[in-house]
Amino acid sequence: MNTTMPLVFSITSGKGGVGKTNLAVNLACCLAKAKKRVLLLDADLGLANVDVIMGITPPYNLFHLFHEGMSLEKILYTTDYGFKILPAASGISEMVALNPGQKSSLLEAMDGLEEALDYLIVDTGAGINENVLYFNLAAQQRIVVLTPEPTSLTDAYALIKVMRQNHQVTHFKILVNMAQDEKAAKEVYTRLYKACDHFLTGVSLDYLGHIPRDPAVRESVLQQKPFVAAAPFAPASVALQTVASAIQTWDVPSSLDGNIKFFWKRLLFRQ
Repeated sequence: MNTTMPLVFSITSGKGGVGKTNLAVNLACCLAKAKKRVLLLDADLGLANVDVIMGITPPYNLFHLFHEGMSLEKILYTTDYGFKILPAASGISEMVALNPGQKSSLLEAMDGLEEALDYLIVDTGAGINENVLYFNLAAQQRIVVLTPEPTSLTDAYALIKVMRQNHQVTHFKILVNMAQDEKAAKEVYTRLYKACDHFLTGVSLDYLGHIPRDPAVRESVLQQKPFVAAAPFAPASVALQTVASAIQTWDVPSSLDGNIKFFWKRLLFRQ
């Protein structure tokens, strides 16, 4: 990266169960290992699961910012892997839709954070509901995760279609998870590319890579540890490190889009 401003990218999917949150956690690990300053935002505000994947229990979350006036510095949770988490709440319906006062509180709390970050990773929910679109619209890059399952492909296309037709978003990075091999992953990407090329106009899909189906991933999930740390030489870990290396070559836009403060203003005060 050639700027002091952070890069904001989302990790999203049209369907649940594709390993999106697990990849977000492990990408944060890889980038932190590369000496980058990383914050992972659990953007499923009412159904937090980053902490479950990691086997941690942050003492505070965004609920405490809004309802108890706690400082953001106290809420941020530093993991054992060198990156920080901004935890969401779980099972609290009030967190699903923030009111204007809460939006103002969050914007004020985030003021100045861009100077302490290289990457803000936004782990969205799955699907095409308002929250998923809400966070994807504010990110500078969007990584769409899908698997070789037909339903995953269909739902990924649906997400891209809504983003393109309703919100004029045209650029997406495609990451195929749980693929048998590179050939199978490329076939999935090609099917998605052809569907977008045929039915949508002006959509750009960049193939980011694939993560192979690997028993080490399941074992690490059961252990509630990032697989890149639990099994650093496993095929999935090696593949994800390649993805992390590619992300480090991305430039932060020189416009206001490169400012995390702009991310929050666009996110919290969008019309």
